[in-house]
Amino acid sequence: MTNTPDYKAAILQQLASIPFGKTCSYGYLAKAAGLPGYARQVGNIMKSLPHDTQLPWHRIVNSQRKISFPIGSEAYLEQRRRLEAEGIEFKGEKILITQFL
Repeated sequence: MTNTPDYKAAILQQLASIPFGKTCSYGYLAKAAGLPGYARQVGNIMKSLPHDTQLPWHRIVNSQRKISFPIGSEAYLEQRRRLEAEGIEFKGEKILITQFL
């Protein structure tokens, strides 16, 4: 299934549907796309998105409700900035549970 265009399309469709001000994990996104257990593949798709994508890639975080990029890296800071601009609140490095699907 992972080699078909429908696999990537299903994940991207679910990614596009994550509401403003909410986040979800790689695993949740995979499950919502009908691909339980494919969290790693979701991560690979996120890595391959074009730099100028309009998809809300920043709403995907790890299962511990944390940004997966190294703390302080440019990518980490960009993702956190985007999340905070949507009203996402953090306690330390964790996203508050009420803002997590």
